[in-house]
Amino acid sequence: MLINSPTQARTPGERFRDALAESHPLPIVGTINPYCALLAERAGHKAIYIAGGGMATHSFGLPDLAVTTLTEILTEVRKITDVCDLPLMVDVDTGFGGMLNIARLVKGLIKDGAAAMHIEDQVAQKRCGHRPNKALVSTREMTDRIKSSVDARSDESFFIVARTDALASEGLQASIDRACAYMDAGADMIFAEACTELNQYSAFVKALNKPHSVLANVTEFSLTPGFTMTELADAGVSAALYPLSAARAMAHAAQVVYEAILRDGSQKNTLNIMQTRADLYDVLNYQAYEKKYDDLFASERSN
Repeated sequence: MLINSPTQARTPGERFRDALAESHPLPIVGTINPYCALLAERAGHKAIYIAGGGMATHSFGLPDLAVTTLTEILTEVRKITDVCDLPLMVDVDTGFGGMLNIARLVKGLIKDGAAAMHIEDQVAQKRCGHRPNKALVSTREMTDRIKSSVDARSDESFFIVARTDALASEGLQASIDRACAYMDAGADMIFAEACTELNQYSAFVKALNKPHSVLANVTEFSLTPGFTMTELADAGVSAALYPLSAARAMAHAAQVVYEAILRDGSQKNTLNIMQTRADLYDVLNYQAYEKKYDDLFASERSN
């Protein structure tokens, strides 16, 4: 009989909450596939993330415009949670439908091992949070989304983050008013999207006046400057999201290699930016898998 380790005994949501309590702020890094999740774990990270835009781009070759589905995001969650125990936060856009769809989504996320999700206050035909012309639902409709999420939560430790995109169109105070209403509706944390100044985060933190209340999205080439974790900590931010940092680096490296093969007739000038075969096997614990084959074949030969 297997005995669970202390890590296994804790739910994903509990482990995410533990990580929040231990880090100030907690870096949450984007992992576009299971192997990236293993690399993040190997680097020492305590929480990982599936970005909706990242899934659209890297799994389907589509833009971040609400083209993907509930079933597709749950498939990506299962791929990662099958191989990596780090608590996983999931971007669920606007919930993939109405209240019943949101309830089904939350139950599916918990069943498939996710630790947390964030849901946003844009209309169903959403845009990237750092693009113009975003349209929002009413505060009432967004609080209904949150209440549906909370009511569907079969595990109380599952962590629900409410994202507001209101800063760009409604201003800081209106965004804070929305954030307070979202917390009152049951959200565990507020994702203040597209902040341009540290004092904006401080204003959210002060108004919400609760532990672990604000998440910052420190995504590159965006409306938000590349604030350091020290700066974010000083502003009272509890979690810092890096949704596509590794994915952007991987995409650039891939482009460099593709171009080099055509230009140089060889890939050898790009070996310095590649992971070695030995490192790949080490991350995957390849030899342990291979040993099972060796033991099986040895047993068959002895028989």
